[in-house]
Amino acid sequence: MELLEPPRIVERPQQDYLGIRVITPFRGMLSVRNELIDELDTWLRARGIDDTGLFFLRLHVIDMSGPMDLEVGVVTPGPTDGDERVRPAVLPAGRYATLTYRNHSLRANRALIDWAAEQGIAFDRHDVAEGDLFACRYEAFRTDPRTEPRKTKWVVELNFAITEN
Repeated sequence: MELLEPPRIVERPQQDYLGIRVITPFRGMLSVRNELIDELDTWLRARGIDDTGLFFLRLHVIDMSGPMDLEVGVVTPGPTDGDERVRPAVLPAGRYATLTYRNHSLRANRALIDWAAEQGIAFDRHDVAEGDLFACRYEAFRTDPRTEPRKTKWVVELNFAITEN
């Protein structure tokens, strides 16, 4: 993993987005992510929506040995109408633990989790029957995945909402 920006705490504003949310097994999750990016891009183009921000992968519920509740989204400049498949939502405002990396998502996640533990920072998450439910955990793709097919070249910003102490 190439660490491009070190772990830190940032304050983020609320961000509107359009997303497609699915339940999928952990194994094969990244292929599903790629398919959803393509689907969302096709949906946006069909409606002439090109004023968008970063694409991202949001992990709502994580169970690495079972189903993952995930969403692929794209930031919009404000509330935007969707449909039954592509739905409007928001990334909530608040404080986030973050780092920016290239290559090796699992290592980047481990680095941020370890750093937060060393700093006494708690993520805004809860145990549920399905796994770990996160208030907001997402990977924003600073590299446009529609134009750079090599995932090892993507610059990714990892974000975990934290609890207020």
